[in-house]
Amino acid sequence: MAKRFDRRKFLLYSSATLTSSLFLKACRTPAPTASPGASATPGSSTATGAPAASSGNTIKVGILHSLSGTMSISEKSVVDAEQLAIEEINKAGGVLGKQIEAIVEDGNSDWPTFDEKAKKLIDQDKVVTVFGCWTSASRKAVLPVFEEKNHMLWYPVQYEGQECSKNIFYTGAAPNQQIEPAVDWLLENKGKKFFLVGSDYVFPRTANTIIKAQLAAKGGELVGEDYIPLGGTEVTPIITKIKAALPDGGVIFNSLNGDSNVAFFKQLQGAGLGPDKYPSMSVSIAEEEVKAIGVEYLKGHYAAWNYFMTVESPANTKFVEAFKAKYGKERVTNDPMEAAYIMVYLWKQAVEKAGTADDLEKVRAEALGQIFDAPGGKVTMENNHHLSKFVRLGEVRDDGLFNIAFATPAAVKPLPWNQFVTETKGFSCDWSDPAKGGKFKAP
Repeated sequence: MAKRFDRRKFLLYSSATLTSSLFLKACRTPAPTASPGASATPGSSTATGAPAASSGNTIKVGILHSLSGTMSISEKSVVDAEQLAIEEINKAGGVLGKQIEAIVEDGNSDWPTFDEKAKKLIDQDKVVTVFGCWTSASRKAVLPVFEEKNHMLWYPVQYEGQECSKNIFYTGAAPNQQIEPAVDWLLENKGKKFFLVGSDYVFPRTANTIIKAQLAAKGGELVGEDYIPLGGTEVTPIITKIKAALPDGGVIFNSLNGDSNVAFFKQLQGAGLGPDKYPSMSVSIAEEEVKAIGVEYLKGHYAAWNYFMTVESPANTKFVEAFKAKYGKERVTNDPMEAAYIMVYLWKQAVEKAGTADDLEKVRAEALGQIFDAPGGKVTMENNHHLSKFVRLGEVRDDGLFNIAFATPAAVKPLPWNQFVTETKGFSCDWSDPAKGGKFKAP
Protein backbone atom coordinates (compact mmCIF):
# COMPACT_ATOMS: atom_id res chain seq x y z
CA MET A 1 0.00 0.00 0.00
CA ALA A 2 1.43 3.32 -1.05
CA LYS A 3 0.10 5.30 1.85
CA ARG A 4 -0.01 4.22 5.47
CA PHE A 5 -1.28 6.08 8.44
CA ASP A 6 -2.08 5.16 12.00
CA ARG A 7 -4.13 8.01 13.30
CA ARG A 8 -4.16 7.03 16.94
CA LYS A 9 -2.46 4.24 18.86
CA PHE A 10 -3.76 3.72 22.33
CA LEU A 11 -2.94 1.23 25.04
CA LEU A 12 -4.98 0.31 28.04
CA TYR A 13 -4.16 2.64 30.88
CA SER A 14 -6.46 1.74 33.70
CA SER A 15 -3.73 -0.32 35.37
CA ALA A 16 -0.13 -1.08 34.64
CA THR A 17 -0.73 -4.72 33.84
CA LEU A 18 1.80 -7.28 32.74
CA THR A 19 -0.12 -7.67 29.49
CA SER A 20 0.26 -4.04 28.49
CA SER A 21 3.92 -4.11 29.50
CA LEU A 22 4.61 -7.09 27.30
CA PHE A 23 2.68 -5.48 24.42
CA LEU A 24 4.69 -2.30 24.60
CA LYS A 25 7.93 -4.29 24.53
CA ALA A 26 6.70 -6.35 21.61
CA CYS A 27 5.66 -3.28 19.59
CA ARG A 28 8.74 -1.24 20.34
CA THR A 29 10.71 -0.10 17.37
CA PRO A 30 14.37 0.86 17.69
CA ALA A 31 14.94 4.32 19.06
CA PRO A 32 16.56 6.74 16.66
CA THR A 33 20.27 7.18 17.10
CA ALA A 34 19.95 10.90 16.64
CA SER A 35 17.08 13.30 16.70
CA PRO A 36 16.03 14.49 13.27
CA GLY A 37 16.41 18.14 12.74
CA ALA A 38 13.47 20.45 12.50
CA SER A 39 12.66 21.87 9.13
CA ALA A 40 14.51 25.05 8.31
CA THR A 41 12.29 27.35 10.30
CA PRO A 42 13.24 30.58 12.04
CA GLY A 43 13.38 29.98 15.74
CA SER A 44 13.89 26.21 15.44
CA SER A 45 16.86 24.24 16.68
CA THR A 46 17.87 20.73 17.58
CA ALA A 47 20.92 21.73 19.59
CA THR A 48 21.50 19.91 22.87
CA GLY A 49 23.42 20.77 26.00
CA ALA A 50 22.35 24.40 25.74
CA PRO A 51 22.12 26.74 28.73
CA ALA A 52 19.03 27.44 30.79
CA ALA A 53 15.68 27.61 29.11
CA SER A 54 15.18 31.36 28.96
CA SER A 55 18.75 32.54 29.29
CA GLY A 56 20.09 35.05 26.84
CA ASN A 57 17.79 36.09 24.05
CA THR A 58 15.84 32.86 23.66
CA ILE A 59 13.23 30.79 25.46
CA LYS A 60 13.63 27.07 24.83
CA VAL A 61 10.58 24.90 24.27
CA GLY A 62 10.31 21.24 23.33
CA ILE A 63 8.39 19.71 20.44
CA LEU A 64 7.90 15.96 20.89
CA HIS A 65 6.03 14.09 18.17
CA SER A 66 6.59 11.12 15.89
CA LEU A 67 8.65 12.23 12.90
CA SER A 68 9.22 8.61 11.94
CA GLY A 69 7.29 5.39 12.27
CA THR A 70 3.64 4.67 11.75
CA MET A 71 2.32 7.85 13.37
CA SER A 72 4.53 10.24 11.41
CA ILE A 73 1.97 10.91 8.68
CA SER A 74 -0.29 12.53 11.26
CA GLU A 75 2.22 13.98 13.67
CA LYS A 76 4.49 15.69 11.15
CA SER A 77 1.58 17.96 10.27
CA VAL A 78 1.12 18.84 13.92
CA VAL A 79 4.79 19.80 14.13
CA ASP A 80 4.27 21.98 11.06
CA ALA A 81 1.41 23.79 12.80
CA GLU A 82 3.43 24.32 15.99
CA GLN A 83 6.39 25.66 14.06
CA LEU A 84 4.13 28.00 12.11
CA ALA A 85 2.84 29.45 15.38
CA ILE A 86 6.39 29.81 16.72
CA GLU A 87 7.55 31.53 13.54
CA GLU A 88 4.61 33.97 13.68
CA ILE A 89 5.25 34.77 17.34
CA ASN A 90 8.97 35.30 16.74
CA LYS A 91 8.32 37.62 13.79
CA ALA A 92 5.95 39.63 16.00
CA GLY A 93 8.62 40.18 18.64
CA GLY A 94 8.70 36.88 20.49
CA VAL A 95 7.74 36.31 24.13
CA LEU A 96 8.85 38.71 26.84
CA GLY A 97 11.18 40.25 24.29
CA LYS A 98 12.87 36.90 23.56
CA GLN A 99 12.75 34.55 20.60
CA ILE A 100 11.30 31.06 20.99
CA GLU A 101 13.85 28.32 20.26
CA ALA A 102 12.16 25.02 19.47
CA ILE A 103 14.07 21.82 20.19
CA VAL A 104 12.44 19.06 18.16
CA GLU A 105 12.60 15.42 19.21
CA ASP A 106 11.30 12.32 17.47
CA GLY A 107 9.13 9.96 19.52
CA ASN A 108 9.56 7.41 16.72
CA SER A 109 5.97 6.11 17.13
CA ASP A 110 7.40 4.19 20.11
CA TRP A 111 6.04 4.92 23.55
CA PRO A 112 9.22 4.18 25.59
CA THR A 113 11.07 6.51 23.23
CA PHE A 114 8.58 9.26 24.08
CA ASP A 115 9.44 8.70 27.74
CA GLU A 116 13.17 8.91 26.98
CA LYS A 117 12.86 12.05 24.87
CA ALA A 118 10.64 13.81 27.40
CA LYS A 119 13.33 13.30 30.05
CA LYS A 120 15.99 14.61 27.66
CA LEU A 121 14.04 17.75 26.86
CA ILE A 122 13.45 18.51 30.53
CA ASP A 123 16.75 17.44 32.10
CA GLN A 124 19.30 18.08 29.37
CA ASP A 125 17.79 20.78 27.19
CA LYS A 126 15.99 22.46 30.10
CA VAL A 127 12.98 23.51 28.08
CA VAL A 128 10.27 25.47 29.87
CA THR A 129 7.43 23.48 28.30
CA VAL A 130 6.79 20.69 25.82
CA PHE A 131 4.28 20.63 22.99
CA GLY A 132 3.75 17.02 22.13
CA CYS A 133 2.27 13.58 21.79
CA TRP A 134 -0.63 12.33 19.72
CA THR A 135 -1.76 8.95 20.90
CA SER A 136 -2.98 8.21 24.37
CA ALA A 137 -0.22 5.60 24.53
CA SER A 138 2.45 8.29 24.12
CA ARG A 139 0.70 10.66 26.52
CA LYS A 140 0.37 7.94 29.15
CA ALA A 141 4.06 7.09 28.64
CA VAL A 142 5.26 10.63 29.38
CA LEU A 143 2.68 11.56 32.02
CA PRO A 144 4.71 10.11 34.93
CA VAL A 145 7.75 12.09 33.73
CA PHE A 146 5.92 15.41 33.74
CA GLU A 147 4.29 14.67 37.08
CA GLU A 148 7.50 13.48 38.76
CA LYS A 149 9.42 16.52 37.53
CA ASN A 150 6.45 18.86 37.99
CA HIS A 151 6.86 20.05 34.42
CA MET A 152 4.41 21.09 31.68
CA LEU A 153 3.00 19.33 28.59
CA TRP A 154 0.55 20.78 26.07
CA TYR A 155 -1.40 17.98 24.34
CA PRO A 156 -3.29 18.77 21.08
CA VAL A 157 -5.45 15.75 20.25
CA GLN A 158 -9.00 14.69 21.10
CA TYR A 159 -8.94 11.82 23.57
CA GLU A 160 -10.96 9.44 25.71
CA GLY A 161 -11.07 11.61 28.84
CA GLN A 162 -10.97 10.02 32.30
CA GLU A 163 -7.82 12.02 33.09
CA CYS A 164 -7.08 15.48 34.46
CA SER A 165 -3.45 16.18 35.26
CA LYS A 166 -2.01 19.32 36.82
CA ASN A 167 0.93 18.97 34.46
CA ILE A 168 -0.98 18.72 31.17
CA PHE A 169 -3.02 21.27 29.25
CA TYR A 170 -5.40 19.44 26.89
CA THR A 171 -6.33 21.45 23.78
CA GLY A 172 -8.16 18.66 21.91
CA ALA A 173 -11.72 17.55 22.67
CA ALA A 174 -12.96 15.81 25.77
CA PRO A 175 -15.62 13.14 25.09
CA ASN A 176 -18.49 15.56 25.75
CA GLN A 177 -17.07 17.79 23.02
CA GLN A 178 -16.91 15.08 20.35
CA ILE A 179 -18.27 11.61 21.06
CA GLU A 180 -21.39 12.51 23.01
CA PRO A 181 -22.69 15.25 20.67
CA ALA A 182 -22.10 12.96 17.71
CA VAL A 183 -24.25 10.26 19.29
CA ASP A 184 -27.00 12.76 20.12
CA TRP A 185 -27.08 14.03 16.54
CA LEU A 186 -27.14 10.53 15.10
CA LEU A 187 -30.03 9.53 17.35
CA GLU A 188 -31.99 12.56 16.20
CA ASN A 189 -31.13 12.38 12.50
CA LYS A 190 -29.93 8.94 11.42
CA GLY A 191 -31.55 6.25 13.52
CA LYS A 192 -31.67 4.49 16.87
CA LYS A 193 -29.82 1.28 16.02
CA PHE A 194 -26.02 1.44 16.45
CA PHE A 195 -23.21 -0.92 15.55
CA LEU A 196 -19.90 0.02 17.20
CA VAL A 197 -16.66 -0.68 15.33
CA GLY A 198 -13.24 -0.01 16.83
CA SER A 199 -9.58 -0.87 17.11
CA ASP A 200 -8.81 -2.94 20.19
CA TYR A 201 -7.17 -0.24 22.34
CA VAL A 202 -7.99 2.25 25.02
CA PHE A 203 -9.54 5.04 22.98
CA PRO A 204 -12.10 2.92 21.07
CA ARG A 205 -12.86 0.78 24.13
CA THR A 206 -13.39 3.80 26.37
CA ALA A 207 -15.32 5.70 23.70
CA ASN A 208 -17.65 2.75 23.24
CA THR A 209 -18.16 2.38 26.98
CA ILE A 210 -19.36 5.98 26.96
CA ILE A 211 -21.54 5.43 23.88
CA LYS A 212 -23.21 2.34 25.33
CA ALA A 213 -24.09 4.20 28.52
CA GLN A 214 -25.37 7.13 26.47
CA LEU A 215 -27.52 4.92 24.23
CA ALA A 216 -29.03 3.24 27.27
CA ALA A 217 -29.87 6.63 28.77
CA LYS A 218 -31.33 8.11 25.58
CA GLY A 219 -33.32 5.32 24.02
CA GLY A 220 -30.84 4.08 21.46
CA GLU A 221 -30.23 0.42 20.71
CA LEU A 222 -26.87 -1.31 20.58
CA VAL A 223 -27.16 -4.07 17.97
CA GLY A 224 -23.49 -5.03 17.79
CA GLU A 225 -19.95 -4.22 18.85
CA ASP A 226 -16.72 -5.55 17.43
CA TYR A 227 -12.99 -4.82 17.43
CA ILE A 228 -9.95 -5.74 15.41
CA PRO A 229 -6.27 -5.37 16.28
CA LEU A 230 -4.83 -1.95 15.58
CA GLY A 231 -3.80 -1.77 11.94
CA GLY A 232 -5.57 -5.03 11.12
CA THR A 233 -7.08 -5.25 7.65
CA GLU A 234 -9.19 -8.40 7.96
CA VAL A 235 -12.51 -6.58 8.20
CA THR A 236 -14.79 -8.99 6.33
CA PRO A 237 -16.07 -10.63 9.56
CA ILE A 238 -17.08 -7.23 10.96
CA ILE A 239 -18.90 -6.25 7.77
CA THR A 240 -20.70 -9.60 7.79
CA LYS A 241 -21.81 -8.93 11.37
CA ILE A 242 -23.02 -5.43 10.47
CA LYS A 243 -25.16 -6.77 7.61
CA ALA A 244 -26.63 -9.43 9.88
CA ALA A 245 -27.34 -7.03 12.76
CA LEU A 246 -28.62 -4.21 10.54
CA PRO A 247 -30.33 -5.87 7.55
CA ASP A 248 -32.38 -2.76 6.85
CA GLY A 249 -29.67 -0.23 7.60
CA GLY A 250 -28.53 1.66 10.67
CA VAL A 251 -25.74 3.71 12.21
CA ILE A 252 -22.10 2.66 12.28
CA PHE A 253 -20.03 4.45 14.92
CA ASN A 254 -16.43 4.07 13.86
CA SER A 255 -13.36 4.36 16.07
CA LEU A 256 -11.07 2.26 13.89
CA ASN A 257 -7.58 3.62 13.48
CA GLY A 258 -4.84 3.42 10.90
CA ASP A 259 -4.84 1.07 7.95
CA SER A 260 -7.94 -0.64 9.29
CA ASN A 261 -9.95 2.33 8.04
CA VAL A 262 -8.65 1.88 4.50
CA ALA A 263 -9.74 -1.74 4.38
CA PHE A 264 -13.00 -1.08 6.21
CA PHE A 265 -14.36 1.68 4.00
CA LYS A 266 -13.30 0.01 0.77
CA GLN A 267 -14.96 -3.25 1.74
CA LEU A 268 -17.97 -1.48 3.21
CA GLN A 269 -18.61 0.09 -0.16
CA GLY A 270 -17.88 -3.17 -1.94
CA ALA A 271 -20.53 -4.90 0.17
CA GLY A 272 -23.10 -2.29 -0.85
CA LEU A 273 -23.30 -0.69 2.59
CA GLY A 274 -23.33 2.93 1.46
CA PRO A 275 -23.93 6.03 3.58
CA ASP A 276 -27.55 6.33 2.42
CA LYS A 277 -28.59 3.32 4.55
CA TYR A 278 -25.43 2.79 6.63
CA PRO A 279 -24.13 6.23 7.61
CA SER A 280 -20.93 6.07 9.63
CA MET A 281 -19.62 8.58 12.15
CA SER A 282 -15.84 8.51 12.58
CA VAL A 283 -13.82 10.11 15.36
CA SER A 284 -10.35 9.51 13.94
CA ILE A 285 -10.79 10.47 10.28
CA ALA A 286 -10.09 14.07 9.27
CA GLU A 287 -9.04 15.83 6.07
CA GLU A 288 -5.67 14.10 5.76
CA GLU A 289 -7.16 10.64 6.23
CA VAL A 290 -9.81 11.28 3.60
CA LYS A 291 -7.03 12.04 1.12
CA ALA A 292 -5.16 8.88 2.09
CA ILE A 293 -8.17 6.54 1.98
CA GLY A 294 -9.80 8.07 -1.10
CA VAL A 295 -12.77 10.40 -1.19
CA GLU A 296 -14.67 7.94 -3.38
CA TYR A 297 -14.95 5.60 -0.39
CA LEU A 298 -15.86 8.22 2.18
CA LYS A 299 -18.17 10.65 0.40
CA GLY A 300 -21.40 10.99 2.35
CA HIS A 301 -19.98 9.60 5.60
CA TYR A 302 -19.49 11.75 8.71
CA ALA A 303 -16.80 12.77 11.17
CA ALA A 304 -16.93 14.52 14.53
CA TRP A 305 -14.42 17.24 15.42
CA ASN A 306 -14.23 20.77 16.79
CA TYR A 307 -12.60 22.24 13.69
CA PHE A 308 -12.78 21.62 9.96
CA MET A 309 -10.79 23.36 7.27
CA THR A 310 -14.10 24.66 5.87
CA VAL A 311 -14.96 26.71 8.97
CA GLU A 312 -15.80 30.24 7.86
CA SER A 313 -14.11 32.83 10.02
CA PRO A 314 -11.45 35.51 9.58
CA ALA A 315 -9.19 33.63 11.98
CA ASN A 316 -9.48 30.44 9.93
CA THR A 317 -8.91 32.24 6.63
CA LYS A 318 -5.71 33.68 8.09
CA PHE A 319 -4.63 30.29 9.47
CA VAL A 320 -5.24 28.33 6.27
CA GLU A 321 -3.60 30.98 4.08
CA ALA A 322 -0.54 31.16 6.33
CA PHE A 323 -0.22 27.38 6.47
CA LYS A 324 -0.48 26.97 2.71
CA ALA A 325 1.93 29.84 2.09
CA LYS A 326 4.53 28.15 4.28
CA TYR A 327 4.01 24.49 3.41
CA GLY A 328 2.35 24.35 -0.01
CA LYS A 329 -1.02 25.13 -1.56
CA GLU A 330 -1.93 21.43 -1.77
CA ARG A 331 -1.78 21.00 2.00
CA VAL A 332 -4.88 20.70 4.17
CA THR A 333 -5.48 21.68 7.76
CA ASN A 334 -7.34 19.62 10.33
CA ASP A 335 -8.48 19.57 13.94
CA PRO A 336 -5.29 18.34 15.68
CA MET A 337 -3.24 20.82 13.67
CA GLU A 338 -5.51 23.67 14.75
CA ALA A 339 -5.34 22.53 18.39
CA ALA A 340 -1.54 22.37 18.13
CA TYR A 341 -1.33 25.83 16.59
CA ILE A 342 -3.50 27.50 19.21
CA MET A 343 -1.82 25.83 22.19
CA VAL A 344 1.45 27.62 21.37
CA TYR A 345 -0.39 30.93 21.47
CA LEU A 346 -2.16 30.05 24.72
CA TRP A 347 1.18 29.20 26.32
CA LYS A 348 2.61 32.51 25.06
CA GLN A 349 -0.26 34.46 26.58
CA ALA A 350 0.13 32.66 29.91
CA VAL A 351 3.88 33.37 29.99
CA GLU A 352 3.36 37.03 29.22
CA LYS A 353 0.74 37.38 31.93
CA ALA A 354 2.99 35.56 34.40
CA GLY A 355 5.96 37.73 33.43
CA THR A 356 8.18 34.67 33.34
CA ALA A 357 8.63 31.45 31.35
CA ASP A 358 10.72 29.67 33.99
CA ASP A 359 8.32 29.74 36.94
CA LEU A 360 5.98 26.98 35.82
CA GLU A 361 3.63 27.38 38.78
CA LYS A 362 3.00 30.99 37.78
CA VAL A 363 2.55 30.04 34.13
CA ARG A 364 0.10 27.27 35.05
CA ALA A 365 -1.91 29.66 37.19
CA GLU A 366 -2.05 32.31 34.49
CA ALA A 367 -3.00 29.81 31.79
CA LEU A 368 -6.39 29.41 33.47
CA GLY A 369 -8.92 31.69 31.85
CA GLN A 370 -6.80 32.46 28.80
CA ILE A 371 -8.92 33.25 25.74
CA PHE A 372 -7.83 32.94 22.12
CA ASP A 373 -9.60 33.73 18.85
CA ALA A 374 -8.88 30.33 17.31
CA PRO A 375 -9.56 29.35 13.68
CA GLY A 376 -12.40 27.15 14.94
CA GLY A 377 -13.88 29.87 17.15
CA LYS A 378 -13.02 31.48 20.46
CA VAL A 379 -11.60 29.07 23.03
CA THR A 380 -11.13 29.46 26.78
CA MET A 381 -8.78 27.50 29.02
CA GLU A 382 -10.95 26.25 31.85
CA ASN A 383 -9.87 25.45 35.41
CA ASN A 384 -9.75 21.74 34.52
CA HIS A 385 -6.93 22.36 32.01
CA HIS A 386 -9.22 21.65 29.05
CA LEU A 387 -10.61 24.10 26.50
CA SER A 388 -14.15 25.27 25.97
CA LYS A 389 -14.63 24.59 22.25
CA PHE A 390 -17.24 24.59 19.53
CA VAL A 391 -18.43 21.15 18.44
CA ARG A 392 -18.89 20.32 14.75
CA LEU A 393 -19.99 17.35 12.69
CA GLY A 394 -18.97 17.19 9.06
CA GLU A 395 -20.03 15.24 5.97
CA VAL A 396 -17.35 14.27 3.44
CA ARG A 397 -17.90 16.03 0.13
CA ASP A 398 -16.53 15.59 -3.42
CA ASP A 399 -13.27 17.46 -2.84
CA GLY A 400 -12.35 15.54 0.31
CA LEU A 401 -13.21 18.40 2.63
CA PHE A 402 -16.24 18.52 4.92
CA ASN A 403 -19.60 20.20 4.71
CA ILE A 404 -20.46 21.17 8.26
CA ALA A 405 -23.71 19.37 9.08
CA PHE A 406 -23.95 20.57 12.67
CA ALA A 407 -22.25 23.11 14.87
CA THR A 408 -23.00 24.19 18.41
CA PRO A 409 -24.08 27.83 18.70
CA ALA A 410 -21.56 28.41 21.49
CA ALA A 411 -18.45 26.82 22.89
CA VAL A 412 -19.05 23.69 24.99
CA LYS A 413 -17.39 23.44 28.39
CA PRO A 414 -15.19 20.35 28.77
CA LEU A 415 -15.95 17.46 31.13
CA PRO A 416 -12.87 15.25 31.44
CA TRP A 417 -14.63 12.86 33.87
CA ASN A 418 -17.48 11.27 31.95
CA GLN A 419 -20.96 11.76 33.31
CA PHE A 420 -22.56 8.75 31.59
CA VAL A 421 -20.10 6.24 33.02
CA THR A 422 -21.14 5.14 36.50
CA GLU A 423 -17.62 5.09 37.93
CA THR A 424 -16.93 8.74 37.10
CA LYS A 425 -20.41 10.26 37.22
CA GLY A 426 -20.44 13.25 39.54
CA PHE A 427 -16.69 13.81 39.49
CA SER A 428 -15.04 17.02 38.35
CA CYS A 429 -11.61 18.68 38.16
CA ASP A 430 -10.47 22.14 39.25
CA TRP A 431 -6.80 23.10 39.35
CA SER A 432 -7.60 26.62 40.55
CA ASP A 433 -8.38 25.10 43.95
CA PRO A 434 -5.72 22.80 45.48
CA ALA A 435 -8.37 21.26 47.71
CA LYS A 436 -10.22 20.01 44.63
CA GLY A 437 -7.44 19.22 42.17
CA GLY A 438 -7.68 16.59 39.47
CA LYS A 439 -10.67 14.61 40.71
CA PHE A 440 -13.27 15.51 43.27
CA LYS A 441 -16.91 14.79 43.87
CA ALA A 442 -18.85 17.79 42.68
CA PRO A 443 -21.75 18.90 44.91
